[in-house]
Amino acid sequence: MPKLPAYIISDTHLGVAPPEVERSLLRFLKSLPGRAETLIINGDLFDFWFEWKSVIPRTGFRVIAALADLRDSGVDIIWVAGNHDCWGGGILRDDVGVDYFTDAWRGRLGEWNVRVEHGDGLRDQEDRGYRMIRPVMRNQLAIRALRRLHPDTATRIAMGSSGASRSYRARDGGEGLRQIAHAELASDPTVDLLVYGHSHVAALERSAAGGIFGNAGSWLDAPTYLVVRDSVVELREAGDSAEGNCLNSLDRRT
Repeated sequence: MPKLPAYIISDTHLGVAPPEVERSLLRFLKSLPGRAETLIINGDLFDFWFEWKSVIPRTGFRVIAALADLRDSGVDIIWVAGNHDCWGGGILRDDVGVDYFTDAWRGRLGEWNVRVEHGDGLRDQEDRGYRMIRPVMRNQLAIRALRRLHPDTATRIAMGSSGASRSYRARDGGEGLRQIAHAELASDPTVDLLVYGHSHVAALERSAAGGIFGNAGSWLDAPTYLVVRDSVVELREAGDSAEGNCLNSLDRRT
């Protein structure tokens, strides 16, 4: 079982993110040994990630190396696939040591009952078009077809087809995923903490049912993250100190 404290990040979109965003993330990752027991990446760390038999994208190689070092230091790493990095495989699992999940992760973090899901495809109206292509993107035949292309060609196609989600907040200001989260927490009161990403809108709030909805926001837009501790969850922003600045915190139960 993953241990606490657990740090949660999402939506960095390396590959289109400015160099300073990658440098900021590297500083954050290198600060975690000795402070974090678990790191959870809630999707879209890369704007495009794919694994050929012996080739991986050049973008973000320093971050991949930092993750491998972090894992070697004893920090568990859970990676929940987003809509931009849903093609993880043996390199992430075997070489880096990541526990990689193509769908939502649900488990215990200390006394917390937690579900982490990227959130792509959940909104009824905004994600209607994406829901049509999502099964194709994750189909094994489509993956094998992409693997037959030269990596430069495949990367150019994938990067060219990436949508505005890479660099803009959701047009609804995150309200769609917020409503879905509150409905999910109301329908399953056993969940203490439900975490989405995808909208690029940081959030930490308690539902009427008592559970907590959190969104780490987008490291691409602002270096915010969630920290789950024994009895509280915090929304923080990376700053000059190792722990950054606390923007909000909630107890596990009122």
